[in-house]
Amino acid sequence: MDFQSIIEGIVAFARENAAWAPPIMFVLAFGESLAFVSLLLPAWGALVALGALIGSSGISFWPVWVAAALGAALGDWLSYWIGQKLEYRVQHIWPLSRHPDLIPRGERFMRKWGVPGIFIGRFFGPLRASVPLIAGIFEMPFWTFQFANVASAFVWAAVLLTLGDGISRLLSLWPW
Repeated sequence: MDFQSIIEGIVAFARENAAWAPPIMFVLAFGESLAFVSLLLPAWGALVALGALIGSSGISFWPVWVAAALGAALGDWLSYWIGQKLEYRVQHIWPLSRHPDLIPRGERFMRKWGVPGIFIGRFFGPLRASVPLIAGIFEMPFWTFQFANVASAFVWAAVLLTLGDGISRLLSLWPW
């Protein structure tokens, strides 16, 4: 079974079981934001696809948005904590060890952007995996990191869900 089939199965399940959409979004956003998991199973496509169900399947935006944002914030917080505890040793742990340029790129990015880098990094796949780790390694103050983390998680979740919903609405207008 390939990753595309898994996404299609998740989306089909959520379409038929709207009450499960918020927990599914939480888990997917958590995995997408956790440094190690996001490298193995990028879930942003599933998040956009689930956003396409909003409105058309009776799934409410608000609980799904909050669940996705909290999952993303928790994933980044755990990555930050891992960075604090393991420091640069983290780059030798699989699957990060298979991407030797990821931590140095994240480090350059964080040196250049600092706190705004937490927000910016949330929107770019490879950086999303390394920026929270680097913030932890650099021992960015906890509350400074958390403010940028939580704020960016809510914006990121809203963007992905709105993108999916917008694509769904456009496709419904298309005369097939």
